[in-house]
Amino acid sequence: MTTTESGFDLAVIGSGSAAFAAAIAATNQGRRVVMVERGTTGGTCVNVGCVPSKALLAAADARHTAATAGRFPGLAPAELPVGLPALIGGKDALVEQLRAEKYTGLADDYGWEIVHGAAAFAGSTEAPVLQVALNDGGTRRIEAGQYLIATGSAPWEPPVPGLAEAGFLTSTTAMELDVLPASMVVVGGNAVGLEQAQLFARLGTQVTVIEALDRLAPFEEPEVSAVIEEVFAGERIAVHTATTLTAVRRDGSGYTLTAARAGQLVELRAEQLLIATGRRPVTAGLGLEAVGVKTGPRGEVVVDDYLRTTNERIWAAGDVAGGPQLVYVAAAQGTLVSDNALGGTERTLDYAALPRVTFTSPAIASAGMTDAQAAEAGLPCDCRVLPLEYVPRALANRDTRGLVKLVTDARTGRVLGVHVIADAAGEIITAATYTLTAAMTVDQLAHTWAPYLTMAEALKLAAQTFTSDVAKLSCCAG
Repeated sequence: MTTTESGFDLAVIGSGSAAFAAAIAATNQGRRVVMVERGTTGGTCVNVGCVPSKALLAAADARHTAATAGRFPGLAPAELPVGLPALIGGKDALVEQLRAEKYTGLADDYGWEIVHGAAAFAGSTEAPVLQVALNDGGTRRIEAGQYLIATGSAPWEPPVPGLAEAGFLTSTTAMELDVLPASMVVVGGNAVGLEQAQLFARLGTQVTVIEALDRLAPFEEPEVSAVIEEVFAGERIAVHTATTLTAVRRDGSGYTLTAARAGQLVELRAEQLLIATGRRPVTAGLGLEAVGVKTGPRGEVVVDDYLRTTNERIWAAGDVAGGPQLVYVAAAQGTLVSDNALGGTERTLDYAALPRVTFTSPAIASAGMTDAQAAEAGLPCDCRVLPLEYVPRALANRDTRGLVKLVTDARTGRVLGVHVIADAAGEIITAATYTLTAAMTVDQLAHTWAPYLTMAEALKLAAQTFTSDVAKLSCCAG
């Protein structure tokens, strides 16, 4: 049986950060909204991404802190046992709590309906509609003035012989294990792979990381990559960079992996295999071709600067639109879509000072240009690296692993980029985004107030190296 309902100002496919931000903004404008979700309400971040991974990383960090307490005179290290089922259960309880508070509860408070089913476009380019196969049976036809695609992304695996047949863990399923594996190979040395590798290593698993590019954290500055590689070596995480997985076999005791490096084959054994090679936009089955919505080479929905697709009544936001895969980007884009689609504002977003954080320990964070990007843009680059051994808070913490790197315009002194690997790097980079947004010079940054014995003081100290010989390390690519 099919029912038809019309009169909606905005119909949203998906229920993650972009979807909720758009729905809240639309209802605040007095508009009528309907949302369609085929799976669990809340999207990636709260269910299988940010919240569960950071909760488990915090637990692993607490265990590691106890194990390394001996760096402080008078403290003895302690090995804490791991009850994985209880740890996973606590994570699940937190996820359920936040999903209720931040998602399903909000929909009830604002008063829009969440339809549970799989949506696909039908109709025509001029008159698009949504056909929803309801999870509890039947179909529903939804007509709206504007539509938002906010279906997010899903883990992607490389086409390696034997991989699909053998099966593997993703960052989602790895956080559902009830038995801690003795050994694990993590394929992928970018943010998700780094976080998952350190998480399991600190819980007691012997971890090996394979990365196809020539260094870990390959999209960060080389100095940052060097530090995280040293950190992983110190925590007995084996690393194989410039190494490509070529074959996978599985038997009763685990996985046999074949990888290629510099023309040589390497064989690895592990109880578990985690593939963390990135995520791809979720667009399959949406019927986009029926309503004239184009997709790009990675399956992303093609949008303009206003997030409008190639159909003037259909918009896209979040991971599915192919931009930075960050929850705060998705939220900002969702609000933007409501403003543009329903308010006609023709607003855009400026990503120049967009920060990103990888929640390893020490954490990795960056905003703005790398020195290579500055050189490619034809900007004369002046760069400095401040090792954490020059930061009083790091000395007090007895942990000087890390650095702050500033990239500046040599002509004007304007700060172009900030790159950090340090405890509390996310907090440091927040201050850096203000610096970049305000177009501050390195001299202005050097003369701002910074509270003593904070890690954020490292930003000011790094700026002071431009006028001091102390710890002045030149590192420009250009």
